[in-house]
Amino acid sequence: MTTKRQMAPWRHSRVWRRRIAVTAVYLILIALSLAFLAPFAMMVSTSLKTEDRIFTETIEWIPNPVRWQNYADALQSFPFLLYLRNTLFVCALVVVGTVISSALPAYGFARLRWKGRDTLFLIMLATIMLPAQVTMLPVFVMFRTIGWTGTYLPLVVPPFFGSAFAIFLLRQFFLTIPRELSDAARIDGCSEWRIFWQIIVPLSVPALATVALFAFIGAWTDFINPLVYLTDESTYTLAVGLQTFVGRHSSEWNLLMAAATVVTLPLMVVFFFTQRLFIEGITLTGIKG
Repeated sequence: MTTKRQMAPWRHSRVWRRRIAVTAVYLILIALSLAFLAPFAMMVSTSLKTEDRIFTETIEWIPNPVRWQNYADALQSFPFLLYLRNTLFVCALVVVGTVISSALPAYGFARLRWKGRDTLFLIMLATIMLPAQVTMLPVFVMFRTIGWTGTYLPLVVPPFFGSAFAIFLLRQFFLTIPRELSDAARIDGCSEWRIFWQIIVPLSVPALATVALFAFIGAWTDFINPLVYLTDESTYTLAVGLQTFVGRHSSEWNLLMAAATVVTLPLMVVFFFTQRLFIEGITLTGIKG
């Protein structure tokens, strides 16, 4: 009894220390979340203000009055629907090209045994370290030589040749799938293509969705490549179109923030509906190295 009485306060204090630690972690996470959300909240708040309420001495998070007309004025100031259509066209091809061209070599690196596989994988992995600025000029000269500048081809064709990061991500996920499944399928007479398509792909939906989401975000927010290769204003994507909007309305911050909110909103909606697959894919790819 004496021992239990002596242990009780110690256990009680340990429980309280754990509660305090958990509470501190939650408070830190909430503070970080608010810090990351503050710029977006400021953008939305500014987009709903009148011009005379934008720059005030105190920060006004909830505008008074709320001016929804800013969004209508912003969308009428530049061809939003045309740029949206161009962006969706580029994003769709980039996503399809990246997923298909990355899944096949990732399967070869993860599930097939062949001479030089690991060496080639390391060489492929080393290309991730190469900054895009280093290859920008020679790639531009190559595309200009073959007459692709001014078209969407420099934006949508390279993704069909694979992404080193996507290949690495998918390879890590494919390694987590038990090899017994492939061995059993081979005993039943399945070809490698059928194993890949009917066994590996259905089990890899979270990883494939993660790669697709990365590709979509990269294509949606890509500003440099459309700016370099697209010369006709009617072919601009939203990122470049927003830049032209900034040039025309640099002093109208409420319209500028309204346009930025409209351009950002589809990206947030896509991430909101795919975040479960995205987190699951990222988590599972880290299980096995």
